[in-house]
Amino acid sequence: MQQSPRTGREGDVLAVVSQSGPTVSFFDAASDRLLGTVDVPAEPHELCFDPTQRLLWCATTYHSGYYHANSGRRSELVVIDPDTRRVVEVVDLAPEHGPHGLALDPARQRLYASVEGSEDRPGGVVVIDTATRRPLGRIDTDAPGPHWFAIDPAGRTGYATNKEAPFVSVVDLERGVLTGKVAVPGSEGLAVSADGAHVYVAAPYAGFSTAAEDRPAAGIRVIDTATATVVDTLPTEHVVLPVHLTSTGRLLAGELRMAPDPVHRLGRQEPGRLSVFSAGTRRRLGELEVGAGPLTITSSPDGRIGYVACVVSSTVEIVDLETLRSLGRLDIAKRGEPGAHGLAYLPRPA
Repeated sequence: MQQSPRTGREGDVLAVVSQSGPTVSFFDAASDRLLGTVDVPAEPHELCFDPTQRLLWCATTYHSGYYHANSGRRSELVVIDPDTRRVVEVVDLAPEHGPHGLALDPARQRLYASVEGSEDRPGGVVVIDTATRRPLGRIDTDAPGPHWFAIDPAGRTGYATNKEAPFVSVVDLERGVLTGKVAVPGSEGLAVSADGAHVYVAAPYAGFSTAAEDRPAAGIRVIDTATATVVDTLPTEHVVLPVHLTSTGRLLAGELRMAPDPVHRLGRQEPGRLSVFSAGTRRRLGELEVGAGPLTITSSPDGRIGYVACVVSSTVEIVDLETLRSLGRLDIAKRGEPGAHGLAYLPRPA
């Protein structure tokens, strides 16, 4: 781990998944010092912190591998106490499988987890009561592979991006039904604006077996939630996977930069790129080189510090979002294997 200047508040913690670990590591956000790790079942992907229950949820998605190249899908969510750094419970969602995207509504004590489809049902979103840690039901998304999921600030509407289906699924969280589809190419990460008026979606889907010339132009599609239509596209040079919106209105996008090859394959990435836009003006503010394969992005609550997890280099880039300078890099590799994936920023207990 490279040393860096103070990058967070005293007592705050950054949690990082090592997909190949398989572990969740905890770092002091002020000093970047490793505090400890928790072993979890393979293949952990995303994290979501519930400040009300003060628990960290971790989605375990596959037995090994990744989307379209795995040895089978898991069905568990791991619940971790981040203060004692121990597993509290493993919640089995079976017969649902392939949980990935996690979104929290703390006011209603609901956690939403996207799950992949099967032969007898489409993909969907499982609804979980965070107080009892028990599933309450599921919402169909009418697509085989909903991957990322986000909800509006009011907790009434959810949006699922779909790798293979040419639309973003819109669901009514109160009625538990699919209410719309917004046409976009197969999509990746997403973020919802603070007022719920816009959704920012990375498209197209990063298909590593698809020739570059056969893909639509890369960028971030801006969806107007009132009309359920794409009203703008923020262009990027390379395919984007993660999208994150900070508390200060900066829109962060992780671009995959591939080595020259007629067909893009996983593992052939060059150093990635963090591109930063203003969500309000949709103007590009700058960019910064990061590790290979940026897959997840989060930020400190004040929006000053960004964290970019890069799966191929298995590093987390720590970025000053005001100056777009790197403040340091966390090494998440275990046994030399790649795997940095999910991130969660945990403010200190009140």
